[in-house]
Amino acid sequence: MSGHSKFANIKHKKEKNDAAKGKIFTIIGREIAIAVKEGGPDPKTNSRLRDVIAKAKSNNVPNDTIERGIKKAAGDMDSVNFEEAVYEGYGPGGTAIIVKTLTDNRNRTAANVRACFSKGNGSIGSQGCVSYMFDEKGQMIIDKEECDRDSDDLMMLALDSGADDFVEEDDSYEILTDPADFSTVREALENEGITFASAEVTMIPQNYVSVTDEENVKLITRILDLLEEDDDVQEVYHNAELPED
Repeated sequence: MSGHSKFANIKHKKEKNDAAKGKIFTIIGREIAIAVKEGGPDPKTNSRLRDVIAKAKSNNVPNDTIERGIKKAAGDMDSVNFEEAVYEGYGPGGTAIIVKTLTDNRNRTAANVRACFSKGNGSIGSQGCVSYMFDEKGQMIIDKEECDRDSDDLMMLALDSGADDFVEEDDSYEILTDPADFSTVREALENEGITFASAEVTMIPQNYVSVTDEENVKLITRILDLLEEDDDVQEVYHNAELPED
């Protein structure tokens, strides 16, 4: 995630995703399967599933695709054998990278993730080696052009709903919550008609590392692109501040 504009980064990511919708559908499909297996197919009684649905909608996944994913997972719960695995490592220039995966084959996934790091002159580290540099937060990004609320009104609405922080940027609003409060705050804002460019529990760097060396920029970008192409990879978090395109 760039340190310049979170919303610009999200738009850039979505443009890339538009060229690879199958990858997004794979990610969402697996998260739906895990959520249904853990808490059942009814979003009203399954908060994790509600969060996945919100994430799907902010990524422009069609409603019928979401519903098919839920029905498939509900009818085939015994075959859902994905498990979560997290990898941490280092990229060039002293950068930190966290990779969250859902996999049915840990050996394959570990080898693939390691290869992605190696091809960009990075390296996998031990569990916890870089995660202390990040804070887990619920994060909602609102496009100013899509929101007719006054910023003060929106801020009070968010804080009254249980948000920890509200940040106004040039093109967007950012709302941060404790992970445990994310669903409550998101649903309260949705009930007020607020729509999100992004809404998910994420890992936010405490500090960003500015990368200006052209070779390091290429290498980090290579690592990130390779990771995002891997079907087992659900999310990639990093603290590199890269030059804007």
